Amino acid sequence: MPTETLACPVFDADNHLYETTEALTKFLPDRYKGVIDYVDVHGRTKIVVRGQISNYIPNPTFDVVARPGAQEDYFRHGNPDGKNRREIFGEPMRAIPAFREPVSRIQLMDEQGLDRTLMFPTLASLVEERMRDDPELTHVVIHALNEWLYETWQFNHEDRIFTTPVITLPIVEKAIEELDWVVERGAKVVLIRPAPVPGYRGSRSFGLPEFDPFWERVVHHDVLVAMHASDSGYERYTNDWMGSSSEMLPFQPQAFRMIGAWRPVEDAVAAMICHGALSRFPDLKLAVVENGSSWVEPLLKNLADIWKKMPHDFLENPVEVFKRQVHVSPFWEEDLGALAELIGVDRVLR
Repeated sequence: MPTETLACPVFDADNHLYETTEALTKFLPDRYKGVIDYVDVHGRTKIVVRGQISNYIPNPTFDVVARPGAQEDYFRHGNPDGKNRREIFGEPMRAIPAFREPVSRIQLMDEQGLDRTLMFPTLASLVEERMRDDPELTHVVIHALNEWLYETWQFNHEDRIFTTPVITLPIVEKAIEELDWVVERGAKVVLIRPAPVPGYRGSRSFGLPEFDPFWERVVHHDVLVAMHASDSGYERYTNDWMGSSSEMLPFQPQAFRMIGAWRPVEDAVAAMICHGALSRFPDLKLAVVENGSSWVEPLLKNLADIWKKMPHDFLENPVEVFKRQVHVSPFWEEDLGALAELIGVDRVLR
């Protein structure tokens, strides 16, 4: 039951579903079978991507998970006793039906006092970085995932659960096809990784004119673009400093990595502004989720300073562009009032 009753509807901007082991495999064409697999390693199930075991998600079956709210004390008070991650998460729980399908989730939302929610996939965030050298494969696997999401959750369940299909951008024409496909099936929001877009000739910003046909289509469909924390490939830069070749391991945090934890989304939003996409498409709406808001004020200060010195590099005032089109979901322990004063209360998501 909710701890308090509000006089207004509650829209949660960041709920998650847990995928089953068939989420990435059920709809893969036969010629791609084996690209994603699951193996037993000393009694623990691990996901294998293109023949490489990934530990990005320690338990990719999600049969046992951390309890919701397990880190509340950690985020509220910090970690003065130096507890390890297992101690912070506490006793895990078996996954319940509400984590796996929408009918049970609606019942849980009713108990929690939630009216509507965005519903993000979880395992999906490991796909794009591990296939960055093969754009065609990335599009195939992402489409297979979206087919599973639609079959299992729908993209709009009873106008209450808005599941976010993933759009990958390496091949613009295929991204547009995927966008049209999910919108035809009811999608109101799409999930795009806050990262440079890999391609056959290297990576590039999705704010460049090359991607204008895609953004034009997004605006045409009036779809919200969500940028959720993900594996954005920045572990490569961390590895350069640490003499490592590790993949991103979000459940094994390190102090140096945490210093730059919000750089991917800061860079992503900056790219959309500095490379002009948000100005060329002023009706395009971004929602930044699970990245907190500590990065917002420094970015706005930086943009204001650069605008003062290099106005010719912008189509319009970049700070005003941010305030017009970027919505931010802060962490609950942050100062929501200060963020509202900074970007406007109608740009703050919860």
